[in-house]
Amino acid sequence: MSYNVVLLPGDGIGKEITDAAIKVLNAVCKVFNTKINIIEKSFGGNSIDMYGEPLTQETLLACKDADAVLLGAVGGYKWDNLQADIRPEKGLLNLRKELDLFANIRPAKVFNSLINSSSLKNEVVKDADFIVVRELTGGIYFGLPRLEETDKAYNTMVYYNYEVERIAEVAFNIAKKRKKQLVSVDKANVLEVSKFWRKIIHKKSNEFKEITLSDMYVDNAAMQIVKNPKQFDVIVTSNLFGDILSDIAGIITGSLGMLPSASMGNKYSLYEPIHGSAPDIAGKNIANPIGTILSVAMMFKYSFNMDNAYNLIETSIENVLEKGYRTKDVFTENTKLVSTSEMAELIYDTIIAN
Repeated sequence: MSYNVVLLPGDGIGKEITDAAIKVLNAVCKVFNTKINIIEKSFGGNSIDMYGEPLTQETLLACKDADAVLLGAVGGYKWDNLQADIRPEKGLLNLRKELDLFANIRPAKVFNSLINSSSLKNEVVKDADFIVVRELTGGIYFGLPRLEETDKAYNTMVYYNYEVERIAEVAFNIAKKRKKQLVSVDKANVLEVSKFWRKIIHKKSNEFKEITLSDMYVDNAAMQIVKNPKQFDVIVTSNLFGDILSDIAGIITGSLGMLPSASMGNKYSLYEPIHGSAPDIAGKNIANPIGTILSVAMMFKYSFNMDNAYNLIETSIENVLEKGYRTKDVFTENTKLVSTSEMAELIYDTIIAN
């Protein structure tokens, strides 16, 4: 089989972590005799510097023609003072909207060899394994009107019936393949849009009688993820709440650098780690590439239907971590500190050895 993947390294540490991920991708291609053509394009701040806009039409069309898109990270201090509509982050929002990537799948799985890297007690995080399904193209990030004035500013949080229905269907189907437990997170006690969200979620649940559905307010959900993450299997929530809760999951895994994501639509898919561009460590070869490598694993699973490749990458990462190798963000006493590129090399060698 042959696939075309558009690579958007982006800004900050984006180039380093995507280089590491592509190395691992090439190892998997060797093992499974698969060909993946990498088409690199400018995006985010890098694109602003070259073309004056974060997402060019050329890049967008390339993404639409590809079988999948792999993204590093966007943004940085350099572009913080630009107008909101031309900042790097606007390019990412526009890309999600243009590709209609309405479902963001964010696994939060603890590698037990890393439980000492978490700030939480070992017994709290051991064996934690859940997925946050975040609605990605609606809600307050896209709602209109929105405006900043001299003495006030406002945004609009809006959801349409079809937006809630389709993200609910994705979440129920994921739950069906796991423990058949789904928690819907909202703020229905004070927000009309959340009351609407809850009503649609429960209506959709009638099509999935085998799934146990429960509701949780977002403030309680944030506390429960830290207090008892093992109670969760699949969480479905809105754009804003999902952004916050999936970052909180970084505490569970020990570092945001460990967390991958897949953004899916009916036709297109994009894969990226959930951390930012970390401009303060860019170019130092110390960033954790595992979140990006696991995003590649998700690409093999969801876009190319290669579950065996996904499992091989995950197992190889676990093997490397069990041998004590760590990047700086998860380094602890009695472990072996390695660079971004060295971690990629270790995972590459482990995959090839299989």
